[in-house]
Amino acid sequence: MDALEDFIIRAKAATYAGDGAPAVSCRPGSHDLSFADGDFRYLDSYFGGTDFSGQEVVWQGDRPVWAMGYHGRVLRDDLITGAEAGATIKAALTTLYGERRFLGGFRFRRDGHDYIDIGDGDYRAFFGFEEIRVRDVRAYGLRYFGGLIRD
Repeated sequence: MDALEDFIIRAKAATYAGDGAPAVSCRPGSHDLSFADGDFRYLDSYFGGTDFSGQEVVWQGDRPVWAMGYHGRVLRDDLITGAEAGATIKAALTTLYGERRFLGGFRFRRDGHDYIDIGDGDYRAFFGFEEIRVRDVRAYGLRYFGGLIRD
């Protein structure tokens, strides 16, 4: 694992999944989470709550080197609330990051919620989706994509 991939995993684990402290909003209405270590800096900036959209960026020095975009939403609020989905996602991601990775091929079960993440590629270029199923019905879904940034 190279330094950038290691940093991405640590940053993700320390921010949303790790209930990291909010950063000052960089755009009107955004929710921001940041993490820095050495020459790397990470920002996750998103809008919304139950339905949301955002972007994560990593800088090395002052140069952006990696980004990921995402959009997710509760599809069946009769089966899962935004808060329940968030708790399931945080528990699943904490387990995934504990395996020293952050991309697909992962399943997790908590409180009757089945979390599934399926992706293609690696941190250099990827796309995928995560979903939560309740009684075999897709109740939450998110699409993501991203990779390295080069000039």
